[in-house]
Amino acid sequence: MIDDPLTEKPDNNSKIIGHAQGMYGFADQNQLALLMTMNLVFYDGEFNGSTLSVMGRNSVMDSVREMAVVGGSGAFRFASGYAQAKTVTFMDTNGATIVEYNVYVSH
Repeated sequence: MIDDPLTEKPDNNSKIIGHAQGMYGFADQNQLALLMTMNLVFYDGEFNGSTLSVMGRNSVMDSVREMAVVGGSGAFRFASGYAQAKTVTFMDTNGATIVEYNVYVSH
């Protein structure tokens, strides 16, 4: 289960605008890959009260991973598109892994 801060920029000190909530499990016996289901829940800014739902396979060691945007709520009702994940920092001095998501969505 995850409930991680969603920030404006991929930085521990960036403004928190929501949370990434959901779950993931290991999905491959031969490489580090996850099945992810995640809601990007916005608490601040233009999309306050809205969500985006992301689902798919995350091959963690790939430089960029792509997952489907399968829906949303509020401003993102009827959303579809894709999210690209890129690891910025893996297990920094605070033990945090920072992942940048670029989301392309029609709604």
